[in-house]
This record gives sequence, C-alpha cells and structure tokens, in this order.
Amino acid sequence: MASPMNDCQVDGGETINSCNMRTNNQWVRLNVGGTYFLTTKTTLCRDPNSFLFRLCQEDSELISDRDDTGAYLVDRDPTYFSPVLNYLRHGKLVIDNGLAEEGVLEEAEFYNITELIRLTKERICQRDSRPQKEARKHVFRVLQCHEDELTQMVSTLSDGWKFEQLINIGSQYTYGHDEHAEFLCVVSREYGATLNSVESEPTDRAKASFSCFTMCWF
Repeated sequence: MASPMNDCQVDGGETINSCNMRTNNQWVRLNVGGTYFLTTKTTLCRDPNSFLFRLCQEDSELISDRDDTGAYLVDRDPTYFSPVLNYLRHGKLVIDNGLAEEGVLEEAEFYNITELIRLTKERICQRDSRPQKEARKHVFRVLQCHEDELTQMVSTLSDGWKFEQLINIGSQYTYGHDEHAEFLCVVSREYGATLNSVESEPTDRAKASFSCFTMCWF
C-alpha cells in the first residue's frame, strides 16, 4: 500500500533510506527487521493491551530505539508482520500462500494481540481437523507377450490399467517359416494409499494371456 506522501513507499518490502514528509502525528513508521511499514496510530491502537498500542503512546514506559529516519526499530520477521498489520487494519486474518499459521501465531503472541491469537489458533485447528488427502501410488507392471497376442493384450487391459510402453525384445520363436517377435508391455495403474488384494490383482483374462514377471513401485 502506498503512502499518501509522494516521496515515501511503504509496506512493499523496500527499504526507505530517507523520507522527507511533513510531520503528521497520526502516522507511525516502523522498521521491522529492516523493512519499513507506514501506518497510523489508530491502526496500531486497535488492541489496547498490545505491544504496538504501548509503542505509540507518548507517555509510554516502553523503551524502543529508533533508526536514523525516526522509525521505531522492531527486531522481528517482516514477512510475518504483514498479516499482523493487515489484521489491525481491517480485522480479518489473511495469510498469504507460503506462510505458516504457526509463524503468524508466534508474531501475534509477541505483539500480544488477543483476538488475532484466537483467530490464528482457530485457523490451525480447522486446518489440522481436515482429512488428509489420500496418498496416491502408481503400480507399474511389465507383461511379456507374443507378437500375435498384442491385440488381445490391449483388449484385456481393464480395471484402470493404462498402456505406457511397448518394447521389442527380438525374435524368440519360429512358427512355420515365419519368425514371431516377443514384446514387453509396460502398463500402469494408480491406486490409493491402501492396496488390497482385490484391486491389485489383474483380471482372469489377463492372467491367462500374459506372464507378469516383475512389479515396480514409484
């Protein structure tokens, strides 16, 4: 969010070396872990029991150093300060992708923002109570068949098996005057986390047509 002052950029993750603006007692500049944030006293005073409320009180006993631009120095992670500050602005907990709820909770507890602590703990409980997505596994099978059995092999693929690769392993036998090649056919199937004996078995027709000599898990 840009400051109403033309020569000052805030909340964008960029460091401000200097900020030449008219004095306005309602605006407060914070240097959180090397990143500058510009906000108002009204925002920081949303929770009267918080560290930030005490920070911007003129008669506060809280001692906080300032940098050479006059910004309050706060030795915390600026990435996780953003959702804290945004909560103080609009009262909603918004956590960007890539940020952990536990990190926001840590900052909320440091700044002692009671309602934000409650909301973040509630969000963590909701997250942990959701059922986990079922892990998926792929089973690869290598089937050996004769050249004249390829059509039959394709027709017997069922129960979710999918053709992956056909490998010619050369001429293996002679029938009459013709040589017949043999092939390895790689097929795959996706399963859930649990493989039971029923779904891991090929169909009876497939058993009769092919010899399955290896199984690979990925």
